Amino acid sequence: MMRTLAVTDTRDELAAAQRRSSRVGANDVGLVMTMGALHAGHAALIRAARERSGTVVVTIFVNPLQFGPAEDHDRYPRSPDADLRLCAAEDADIVFVPSAAEVYRGPGDVTVHPGPLGDELEGASRPGHFAGVLTVVHKLLHIVDGVDRAYFGEKDYQQLVLIGRMARDLDLPPQIISVPTVREPDGLALSSRNRCLGCSERSSAVALPDALFAGAAAAAAGAGASGVLAAARAVLASAPGVAVDYLELRSPALGPAPVSGTARLLAAARVGNTRLVDNVTVQLHGRP
Repeated sequence: MMRTLAVTDTRDELAAAQRRSSRVGANDVGLVMTMGALHAGHAALIRAARERSGTVVVTIFVNPLQFGPAEDHDRYPRSPDADLRLCAAEDADIVFVPSAAEVYRGPGDVTVHPGPLGDELEGASRPGHFAGVLTVVHKLLHIVDGVDRAYFGEKDYQQLVLIGRMARDLDLPPQIISVPTVREPDGLALSSRNRCLGCSERSSAVALPDALFAGAAAAAAGAGASGVLAAARAVLASAPGVAVDYLELRSPALGPAPVSGTARLLAAARVGNTRLVDNVTVQLHGRP
């Protein structure tokens, strides 16, 4: 049976909604953190939480702390009414839609440092980004009471790895659950930023997953790390309007790639004014 969706925008309203939920026996809490403009990828996160948790809380907050001075905080897509409809359709219990003032009550001088990995890959292009991400995740894990599990998509893989490290290193109690990337029929990873792509840009953007799939196919055919990267680069080199930021092969923990075994192929590119990230798992077979 679909539950009644409680929409809250203050900490007090959220706490009251959680108390009402807990009184009907939904004591374990699953948390899905989003920046809104929800799509089928977010729906998959909510469904994963619904399968395992008595109370499902979704947060919708476009976090200003993770946007750099030249980035697109104001341009970031917003669709509040549609977001609430999706949350209701996926049977979430509570949606928390706070203001920046509600989340950041102090001067903001204290943040969570992501460590060296925070300066690599996405962090090299977006200085300070992961400090903003980890800080808001840490805060929301405390603002939402009694979180047992928090769900994050694999599309933002470096973010997922860093959140897992933060939870481990700072002894945060919630379990961090990863959910596989959801893709469009043509392979493009679902992202709220896809809405910013024009028609021709949308066609060009498919080169990003195509390159990653080409790399994974090369690995499956026996290519080593250099062959995997060469196959992916060849696809990106022939794509019009795709400005590649990085294409890297790493270990699952984002250290150096192994010679054999499971690795992660990650890429970021700008198509028009929109920056896209994606990644896939590859299996290496002992060649350089």
